[in-house]
Amino acid sequence: MAGRDPMVRRFASLLRALSVAQESGSSTTEAAARAGMPRPTAHRVLTAMLDEGFVDRDHRTGRWFLGPEAYVLGMAAAARYDVTPAARRIVAELARRTGESAFFSVRRGDETVCLLREDGSFPLRSHVLHEGIRFPLGVASAGLAILSMCRPDEIDAYLARTDLTDDWGPDHTAEAIRDRVAVTQRDGYAVNPGLIVEGSWGLGAAVFDASGSPQWAVSLTGVESRFGEDRRTELGAALLEASHAITRSMGRTVGGFPR
Repeated sequence: MAGRDPMVRRFASLLRALSVAQESGSSTTEAAARAGMPRPTAHRVLTAMLDEGFVDRDHRTGRWFLGPEAYVLGMAAAARYDVTPAARRIVAELARRTGESAFFSVRRGDETVCLLREDGSFPLRSHVLHEGIRFPLGVASAGLAILSMCRPDEIDAYLARTDLTDDWGPDHTAEAIRDRVAVTQRDGYAVNPGLIVEGSWGLGAAVFDASGSPQWAVSLTGVESRFGEDRRTELGAALLEASHAITRSMGRTVGGFPR
């Protein structure tokens, strides 16, 4: 984008790339690929970020992680932007009630970022989602739920500028996403029938800010055998109840999350 400092863009891209793989860390090659830059450039920027404490490196494995300065800044920003306390209790109750893994995600531009994960009691679990993972809008149940509740002109503009098929396959053409958006608008919740990982299903419902904009989503994931048609109706009702409760809670605690 014109006017943006390329170094700042590289710095931000690498922070996002590391946040996706914070649990296992990233090699320089992996971080560069996620950030969309050459490996030598990524290594140079990561080394500078290491000197400033924004990243850390395991000297045994060579893998990169977010560093202590990123943690400090995140804690400082939490007072203004942390919406998870309002959602944590409701998401935990949803996981307990359904037995499935429950999640809370936030919209950031054209992506969703998973903020919370609460595992249910059912021993077989889907591991597609974890804290920090990002998906484009329209991909995974949270991103589909948020996109479906946007204004029609927003949906049209997003699908006109976005091609998801290269990364996510032929099930994510604009036409296919429009079909799923229509079903989501009809039912109130989105369904991901194993489109990311075969056999791993998800349901998602949007959570709205004070202005009525879909800025978050609550979702459930599990194995396909647990998401039959009859049980999807039951899970969808529980999901909508949770999303409405979080929306009401958000209205009392925050005014909205900047995109």
